Amino acid sequence: MKTPHPALARPHLLRRATAEFLGTGLLVTIVVGSGIAAQRLSPDDVGLQLLENSLTTALGLTVLILMLGPVSGAHFNPVVTVADWLLGRSASTGLPLRDVAAYVLAQIFGGIAGTLLAGVMFDTGPGFSSNDRATGGHLVGEVVATAGLVLLIFALARTGKGSVTAAAVGAYIGAAYWFTSSTSFANPAVTIARMFTDTFAGIAPSSVAPFIAAQLVGAAIGLAMLLALYPIAARTAGDVVVPQKLETQP
Repeated sequence: MKTPHPALARPHLLRRATAEFLGTGLLVTIVVGSGIAAQRLSPDDVGLQLLENSLTTALGLTVLILMLGPVSGAHFNPVVTVADWLLGRSASTGLPLRDVAAYVLAQIFGGIAGTLLAGVMFDTGPGFSSNDRATGGHLVGEVVATAGLVLLIFALARTGKGSVTAAAVGAYIGAAYWFTSSTSFANPAVTIARMFTDTFAGIAPSSVAPFIAAQLVGAAIGLAMLLALYPIAARTAGDVVVPQKLETQP
């Protein structure tokens, strides 16, 4: 009699949460660290500072997705995690509800750790940002940035373009730094983390809640657009942001 094949499963939740902690933390380190460097290298040119910050973030995010995606899917973003669960729950393809909290907490604390790490490297002490960003235009920018990000990520999964996801997501975020008034935070964990640095990349604590609210609205709009364009996208929710490498279980 043939021995049955062992079942395939995602990596252990602890490993996936660790990957989300590291990925989000390094992403924020890249954003904050490159912002500090840009301020110091180009002190009199804000446009050049933004160019340096956006290019570094786009390249760094691409690398992080390639490096950690096979372990956790490389969400690095609570709205992506929650959208993955919401979209995939009907078809049992997305992230299980029992894993959502672990992902989100890992992303938030990873992001804060990333801010502190950037400060240590650049000898900049932690402190709340004084950069007030919560204007009407900025909030609309966050809705647009987050809607586009969610639509992009899930559309790529639905159309089987996982091989280009890392580059596409990095390119989108790099571009959205420029075409949105908010410079495209599009991520609640990153928004919370950037509250703890009073540098180029910081955001004032009073702006955090409005930004996160705008991001949630944007995520809902992005999912609505996705389902209008790709009605059976729920079947591939498990491949977001990139497919995890399934492992054999005894």
